[in-house]
Amino acid sequence: MTITVRDVRSFKQRGERFTMLTAYDHPTGRILDEVGIPLILVGDSVGNNVLGYETTIPVTMEEMLHHTRAVVRGVKEALVIGDMPFLSFDTSLEESVRNAGRFLKEGGAHAVKLERPSVEVAAAIVDRGIPVMGHIGLGPQSVHAMGGYRVQGRTEEEAERLLDQAGALEKAGIFAIVLEGIPAKVAARITDALSIPTIGIGAGPHCDGQVLVINDLLGLSGGTYPKFAKPYADLRGEIARAVTAFRDEVRSGAFPDAAHSYA
Repeated sequence: MTITVRDVRSFKQRGERFTMLTAYDHPTGRILDEVGIPLILVGDSVGNNVLGYETTIPVTMEEMLHHTRAVVRGVKEALVIGDMPFLSFDTSLEESVRNAGRFLKEGGAHAVKLERPSVEVAAAIVDRGIPVMGHIGLGPQSVHAMGGYRVQGRTEEEAERLLDQAGALEKAGIFAIVLEGIPAKVAARITDALSIPTIGIGAGPHCDGQVLVINDLLGLSGGTYPKFAKPYADLRGEIARAVTAFRDEVRSGAFPDAAHSYA
């Protein structure tokens, strides 16, 4: 049975903790779906995790739709959310609604996510029958305006501003909200204040759900990981080991052997 936005709301009502993960391609989407991840986000983090950009800012609508279609083709049950890229929902309400609609009509997604607290835009998209997930706190699309990847809500004034943003977005009709880079106590206050579920990333243990970037979870990114990211595997190391073994066997003549050749 396909997960719907009503199911996501019911997670909070039942006190059921849940997960969301990013996916950028068909095989990953299929694996996440098969193991029962209920929400799959085709994040604009595809930019720095797959496409080689330094930030998410250069990612285009066409790139997002391309990767969304790939993920959707691998999914049967999960709710797929398309991440609206930088400047795709900031120019006019008409264009914002049109771009959101493209994620459903052309990409096959079930919902969209707006990274910034654009209440008027969220309300307009919801009014057209398109489910919207909100996102407040640290926003990679606003990295230059924020002066870097800085935790948000450390002062009482900032915490109150985040609470106000979350409440306004809930009134606009969003079905869930991502809290990124927020102190755990502030995230707990927001979670308690809302009737819709919160999904944390670097926001502590009190959110209703948790999301990670799939490359971080699988240990594909390499180097230093953000404080909130927990690698559950070392696929970067495993891929390097396998590729090195292949290279060495070809050099030595061990591959292909008779078992891997046609008579």
